[in-house]
Amino acid sequence: MKKNLPRVVDDVLAFKLKSKGAVLVEGPKWCGKSTTCMRQAKSVVYMQDTETREQNIALAYTAASILLAKEPPLLIDEWQEAPILWDAVRNEVDKRGRFGQFLLTGSVSPLKEKAKKEIHHSGIGRISTMTMKTMSLYESGDSDGTVSLKDLFEGKAVAAVSDKSLLDYAFCVCRGGWPNAVGLDKEIALEQAPTIITNSL
Repeated sequence: MKKNLPRVVDDVLAFKLKSKGAVLVEGPKWCGKSTTCMRQAKSVVYMQDTETREQNIALAYTAASILLAKEPPLLIDEWQEAPILWDAVRNEVDKRGRFGQFLLTGSVSPLKEKAKKEIHHSGIGRISTMTMKTMSLYESGDSDGTVSLKDLFEGKAVAAVSDKSLLDYAFCVCRGGWPNAVGLDKEIALEQAPTIITNSL
């Protein structure tokens, strides 16, 4: 079983949950949005689960409050399957008057054409947005973090020697930071990237 590596955004997400009623986490497919959110969620609704998808979509349009009545923070994975959930979450946040109620994940922007017609409120003040990317070399364990971009931008002197070869760096670039490719044998890891990129388009 793959080990769930911590992400730099874990602390960012925790802070956003403490300061808003809901947090939308966006990013490419397979970048780790659901896994990251599940670490902080108390309950989950999977909108793309084949066994419950149609039921959950129907519930979203007829009695969203029932779908949202789970222990918070409630993660709604791929919420855009039922765009009406955006306004339902916003309304529920207003009713409860508490922070840290919902996590929404989606591989597309909530204001894309499909969702625009069903969304009546921007979510300002209720729903905070966070964008996730694939894993950095530090997150994947391919860097020890000695050289920090933050330190460089702050003008701090940074000196380090890497034990990585040019081939090692070439491998990291070709493998990418997709969580499902990290930690695998090189040949198998390299096989993941074309599949992930193709399915993300």
